[in-house]
Amino acid sequence: MILVTGGTGLVGMHLLMLLAEKGEPVRAIYRNAARIDNVRQLFEMQGRASAFEAIDWQPGDVTDIPSLENVFSGVSKVYHCAAVVSFDPSEELLLRKTNIEGTANIVNFCLAKNVRKLCFFSSIAALGDLAVNEHHFSETTEWNPEKYHSDYAISKYGAEMEVWRGQQEGLQTVIVNPGVIIGPLPAKADWQQGSGRLFWETAKGMKYFTKGMTGFIGVWDVAKIAYQLMESDIRSERFVLVAENLPFDALSRTLTTELGVRPPTVYASRWMTSLAWRADWLLSALLFRKRKLSRATAHALHSQEQYDHSKVKAALDFDFEPIADVIRKTAVYFRETNV
Repeated sequence: MILVTGGTGLVGMHLLMLLAEKGEPVRAIYRNAARIDNVRQLFEMQGRASAFEAIDWQPGDVTDIPSLENVFSGVSKVYHCAAVVSFDPSEELLLRKTNIEGTANIVNFCLAKNVRKLCFFSSIAALGDLAVNEHHFSETTEWNPEKYHSDYAISKYGAEMEVWRGQQEGLQTVIVNPGVIIGPLPAKADWQQGSGRLFWETAKGMKYFTKGMTGFIGVWDVAKIAYQLMESDIRSERFVLVAENLPFDALSRTLTTELGVRPPTVYASRWMTSLAWRADWLLSALLFRKRKLSRATAHALHSQEQYDHSKVKAALDFDFEPIADVIRKTAVYFRETNV
């Protein structure tokens, strides 16, 4: 039996689809039963309704140890996708609780239940900090604790430390560090969070653009690579999963073209975004609302970050899907779920 945590999230639901289609016995845990219907909807949208019926859904929470006792019965492999993704400093405790403690719980159960192999879905945010002579982030980039890191990055780095602990105690592990993951979501509300906001905000009309750069990958590639790594003899390794390093203005042009809206025309400079995140902090404090723009996000909008994917290409002889094609296919689902 294969266990998937975070099965109602973007990566989890596409991974479940892949596993079910391959005839693998698969179990997924959930916290909110209503989210299961969203997953069913995505399967139906992609013409794979029959695959959904093969999934064994069990209630469970990675932060609730008693709830995990039953779900690990008969499990031989685990894909740990469950995580909180947030750059709001007010959610620091939630990030640490879910991403670090939750991962520690999964690792401990894997060890106790003699699980053969664990795949942990980390993030490029946890890769570390470039040295003076480095130009691309890679699996060997070292984490510098003296540098500024977002609470999210710290939580994913801490989670990786739990996975490496499990590896030292005898658990076979692989870690994947995806870039920004793009792919279809099943419901209108889902597009208003995570990478879905790229489509949501673009469709509403965006006035500003920045000239930062980061790595992107399609969700289908993430699922395929994770599966191939778990089926291989590869262990005790981590892999950067980035199909392309794209400037944000180029990404914006592709998005606006596919969604049929006007591209942004005003450059938001560093001083503008610096002022904006401070203003957002003040408004969120006064109005008791969630942050819309954090310091970490404002910084990322201007960072020129490039990632090296040569390790996974060599290990699996893998060809990534072009991001333009990923956006084109995803835009079709966006229009279908937001009519």
